[in-house]
Amino acid sequence: MLHKILIASSLLFSPLAAATCDAAPVSFVPVGEKAIPAVVFIRVEMSADSDDMFNNQNPFGPQGGQPGSPDDFFNKFFGFPGGRPQQPQPQVGQGSGFFVSADGYIMTNAHVVRGADKIEVTLNDGQVLEATMIGNDPQTDVAVIKVEGKDFPFLTFGDSDKIKVGEPVAAIGSPFQLQASLTTGVISAKGRQGLKISDLEDFIQTDAAINPGNSGGPLLNLNSEVIGINTAIVSRSGGYMGIGFAIPSNLAKQVMGQLIDKGAVTRAFLGVSLQPVDKDIAAGFNLEKAEGALISDIVPDSPADKAGLKQGDIILEYNGKVIKSLQTFRNDIALMNPGTQINLKVYRKGQNLNISVTLAASAESASAPAVSAKLGIDVDNLTPDMSKQLGYNKGEEGVVIVKVKPGSPAAMAGLRPGFLIVAVNHKKVANTGDFNGALAESSKNKRILLLVRQGTMTRFYSIRID
Repeated sequence: MLHKILIASSLLFSPLAAATCDAAPVSFVPVGEKAIPAVVFIRVEMSADSDDMFNNQNPFGPQGGQPGSPDDFFNKFFGFPGGRPQQPQPQVGQGSGFFVSADGYIMTNAHVVRGADKIEVTLNDGQVLEATMIGNDPQTDVAVIKVEGKDFPFLTFGDSDKIKVGEPVAAIGSPFQLQASLTTGVISAKGRQGLKISDLEDFIQTDAAINPGNSGGPLLNLNSEVIGINTAIVSRSGGYMGIGFAIPSNLAKQVMGQLIDKGAVTRAFLGVSLQPVDKDIAAGFNLEKAEGALISDIVPDSPADKAGLKQGDIILEYNGKVIKSLQTFRNDIALMNPGTQINLKVYRKGQNLNISVTLAASAESASAPAVSAKLGIDVDNLTPDMSKQLGYNKGEEGVVIVKVKPGSPAAMAGLRPGFLIVAVNHKKVANTGDFNGALAESSKNKRILLLVRQGTMTRFYSIRID
């Protein structure tokens, strides 16, 4: 049976009770006393005339009615039974967050606040403040908002690279609007990837009970340090099944710094297309081990091209680190600063070469958001559960339109939330990173050609943007 990957977060009790009789029980009282005052409940509103598939959130967040229920999802997507109300009400979503500074900066998930017209934050003492969007990064699902004021209690970050499997953790958030709920668990695994939750994935897995409304809350160690942001679960029913995921603090902290400094994230760009090296590829290239990343294509005039990398090269190491996962390598490159010089160990025709490459800024960092705004759409990755609910085939790739701005070129062309974009200007897109890259390449064009799926139908849309 297909497991759902649901966006939300929270944590429950774990095997800590199984401690041996001669070991002191672990107490989370100090964690709660320090962290709870810094955790907030977030409520967002979107104007009633917004054409938005998920009412400003993933279909699994609680936004009126039974949270995450099929009826809730399909009512929002296909319309209200008996027609829409004569006086539609603002669309409402919710989640969690936590202060990261005394002057009012709050970290949360991008899917909690993205596209919101109004953001309200409820503090632990009941005070309600209006927040402004500082920036959000869909590729990591990290966002920063801010409230006015001073001397707010805030949390500090721990080093997520140092966490160990089995380490006890606590989470605080507002599952099902139950504000300031503290629950506990352990680290189940690290470095989880390929979940299609976001483009840059390196999730902490926990046995925590994660539920709707906990998205954006902190995952804490026993020192009350934030080691992750609770984000998603794997579930058959929409409820707790013992597998939850959190964004590592080191990744979140880096993104947060850029969002606060400039409101957006600039990523580094190498300029290669890669494929994994399996046993057959290794044999074909006379490699002793099936490891590394095979360069299948190189972008002209890119940093890779200028450094002398060639199609058919196999990158074995970068900065002395062996490549064991393509996703990890891509993540690490994307999270470096443009201008960074990396040293690659490359296998070419039986020889190992050392090649230095100076990374450039990804073109999509600047131009893609502008093109997307001109089109008038917001997109998100196609998760397995979204694919099932929208009627797309298992394993199908593309980006789902989650919001269409009324009166925009996309709206006038007939695009609607729920449509699946599979190619931009004849370039296949599998995720939002591909989509943004294709838009960036199209930034000088006045027309964008989209190949779009709607259920079982596929058609082209040619949209003019001025």
